[in-house]
Amino acid sequence: MRYNFNIVMKEKIIKKAIDMFLKLGFKSVTMDDIAGEMCISKKTIYKYFSNKEILIEEGTDVIHGKIQVLMEKVISQNHNAITENFQMREMFKEMFQSFDQSPSYQLKKHYPEIYQKMMSNAIDDCSHMFRQNIEKGIQEGLYRKEIDVEVCIKFYYTLIFSINENTIMEKDAYKLEAKALEYHTRAIATAKGILELEKNLLNPTT
Repeated sequence: MRYNFNIVMKEKIIKKAIDMFLKLGFKSVTMDDIAGEMCISKKTIYKYFSNKEILIEEGTDVIHGKIQVLMEKVISQNHNAITENFQMREMFKEMFQSFDQSPSYQLKKHYPEIYQKMMSNAIDDCSHMFRQNIEKGIQEGLYRKEIDVEVCIKFYYTLIFSINENTIMEKDAYKLEAKALEYHTRAIATAKGILELEKNLLNPTT
């Protein structure tokens, strides 16, 4: 019973910390702030996390896990490859639209070691997802068969990550990501794929 209580308390601290970090900034939120919001002592937080950096690191791991689950959910809906990418973008919008500053930008600026670890995991995940998407699009006749899949993957994730780590405001990053998705799709699409792209640009939530 005590073991379960500890797990629940730790999860509650991480959940509250993530919410505050994303809304108010990783740097500005203190352990005192989190304790005050939860109406617990700071000592209780330090029982589970010896310092703020460890709390941030575990928090980013939780966010990473949630993103993986949501990406798999979108993939399981069996959209065509181009619509799937637009649905992924919509999913990220819903997850981060209420936050002012880009989480990636904040982490890179204030906690570069945590950021590098997060990026390593993100690159692995995105490379796998982009590869699946491109191979699916080729089979559907939406992407050209002769493209270099590995180069396309690297170009796209480099572009997306560069936007997120160098753009302060989340709303600005979201707009740039939309342009990056269109740019990426036009670069590899067939004539059939361009028609599908134009349809999604006109009505991106379908």
